[in-house]
Amino acid sequence: MPTPIKVSIVEDDARLRESMSILLNSSEAFRCVGAFPNAEAALKQMPADWPDVVLMDINLPKMSGIKCVEKLKKLWPDLHVIMLTICGDDEQVFESLKAGASGYLTKKASPAEIFEAITEVHSGGAPMSSIIALKVVRYFQQRKAEPSPNDLTRREIEILDYLVKGFQNKEIAEALSISTFTVRTHVDHIYAKLHVRSRTEAVVKYLKSEESR
Repeated sequence: MPTPIKVSIVEDDARLRESMSILLNSSEAFRCVGAFPNAEAALKQMPADWPDVVLMDINLPKMSGIKCVEKLKKLWPDLHVIMLTICGDDEQVFESLKAGASGYLTKKASPAEIFEAITEVHSGGAPMSSIIALKVVRYFQQRKAEPSPNDLTRREIEILDYLVKGFQNKEIAEALSISTFTVRTHVDHIYAKLHVRSRTEAVVKYLKSEESR
């Protein structure tokens, strides 16, 4: 049997926190290793047993889920975080991605959707809606500047735009009328320049670098 994906939950609603914990432990593919009622408890206790993936409520009491993501990512850069949201949280989700989150789920998500999102983000994906993807792309477009030798080239930024939309290498190659090999080469260069190992890390790293300009 493959090793279960370790998941921690940060959610102030006790009933939801408990139901998610039970759900995760009901599957052999996942194991809940922590369930915290607030950001402060998560920051204090999570380092004792780092999970692979965190399900993080955006609207926590005191410290927000967004700030908690930022602090957790500084402690453990390889940590994958999925935000738990209610409808209408688009702007907060976007801010969470900039803080280091990898994607999001609505609190009404079905068990199948929760399992799929955790599996996707654990493998380097970024579960997000087309609305959020569009916000990210627009953010790139609005903040583009003339590249210096140490920056991404215009073609690399273009490919990064497709990556955040969820395109695979073959689809990017077809959209840009270039070979799949060329796309892979560009992606490798993007990863090398940003010092990352996945498309999710690349998106977050580039967002942060643009924010600091």
